[in-house]
Amino acid sequence: MTDESPADVCLIIEGTYPYAVGGVAAWTHELIKKQGHLTFHILSILPRGDHPYMRYDLPRNVRDLTTLRLQEIPGHSDIPLSQATRLFDRLRAPLTTLTTGEAGLRDLRAIIDILAPYRHRIGESIMLNSEATWELITSMYETSFAESSMLDYFWSWRAIVGNLYSLLITDLPAAKCYHTLSTGYAGVLATRAKLETERPVILTEHGIYTNERRIEIGLADWLEEDDSQTLTLHQTRGSLRDLWLNTFANYSRLCYEAATHIVTLYAGNQQAQITDGAHPAKMRIIPNGIDVEHYRRLPRKPHPRPTIALIGRVVPIKDVKGFLRACAAVAQRIPTLRAFVIGPTDEDSVYAEECRAMASYYGLQDTVTFTGRTMVEDYLPEIDILVSTSISEAQPLVILEAGACGIPAVVSDVGACREMVLGRKDESPLLGPGGIVAPLSNLPAIIEAICALFSDRALYERCGHSMQSRVERYYHREDQGMAYKLLYESCLKMPQGG
Repeated sequence: MTDESPADVCLIIEGTYPYAVGGVAAWTHELIKKQGHLTFHILSILPRGDHPYMRYDLPRNVRDLTTLRLQEIPGHSDIPLSQATRLFDRLRAPLTTLTTGEAGLRDLRAIIDILAPYRHRIGESIMLNSEATWELITSMYETSFAESSMLDYFWSWRAIVGNLYSLLITDLPAAKCYHTLSTGYAGVLATRAKLETERPVILTEHGIYTNERRIEIGLADWLEEDDSQTLTLHQTRGSLRDLWLNTFANYSRLCYEAATHIVTLYAGNQQAQITDGAHPAKMRIIPNGIDVEHYRRLPRKPHPRPTIALIGRVVPIKDVKGFLRACAAVAQRIPTLRAFVIGPTDEDSVYAEECRAMASYYGLQDTVTFTGRTMVEDYLPEIDILVSTSISEAQPLVILEAGACGIPAVVSDVGACREMVLGRKDESPLLGPGGIVAPLSNLPAIIEAICALFSDRALYERCGHSMQSRVERYYHREDQGMAYKLLYESCLKMPQGG
């Protein structure tokens, strides 16, 4: 722990604020500003070697910002090989459970306690590159993953365990309460905070971290097993995908166990949380909110071309390529169609370039514009339909922002999109659909929905009005801010161990 007096809240964030804009980063910025009576210490987790520039001016109530980079392990001193061997002998059992079994808080506590005496004494040369480390890796490989490529296992092990070491060895900011915005790496740090400080932990999940990692790992070509190493039903040892999936599942389970409160944005997330180990008694829903009046006041701008837009990062999980295919099909029926892809293209530059090439292949140069990072508000007045082809979402703010402007939505049936567009189960009186919800990855349904809204003016106007009414009734930022104010107050009043 650091010696300075504790902040009210240590906000633990993975890969976003204050180094990214939009989405969770924008949500975080507004959360801090709305809690101006509290002090915050931001702990931001980034990949090794990543040195982005800050995208936000930190609010006055942010006391400090700590940036932790994964795989960076502080410490330079050497220790005898015999001592390093004893250290890793003790780590073998809890690390094996964490990566291949069903881990509990006792397993993470064991790793923390084993590493604690060595903080700032030994660094990467001992923890990742020593002979003792090699013996640990080969032992764990031969026990559980011998049918997989040793080379691939070696690099996977270094990534997983190296990240874990950096999370457990770094200094932990002092705080009266810890608030993590995901499980995963941020969740590990929050769990460690609970074990070391006995202060309350709040977990807010926008999307279900393990579900997103399952999608990424399922698509990862670098985890493909060689044909000669394909596992059969008679084999009991795991694949490298099992290694990654089990580790992240354990990170979620540990964070759920450590958390005092488990918050999500909508009811659909809660069953996934329970499946991954969350206790129902800890769970509550605080939906996203926006400045409804601000977006409602944005003036509509006359425009001669029917216009659709995808608003989001140009990354595979948003399925921008699916959106472009939909644009090509709709343009066959509506030649004057105009489409925007509004969002940053620098997160996955290879995918972004593939998307531009696809737009060119389909002859969409005069139809589709990639705006890059920009102010969404500048485009909302000219958008007729918001389109989301994402394969994973939580509760996208852009649907609310567009909805407050009276813009109907065509969305994939993921996350909270259905209840945002069609209404919650407890909606009374019913407001009617604010657009059309298509089955996941069903491009023909997306295409037909867009065309239906453009061809039926009465349907379009009903959906726009319903969407605007729903946002006004349920999604005010003030309600969200008050809910977190009360949640923070309850945690700050808790005695040690609460």
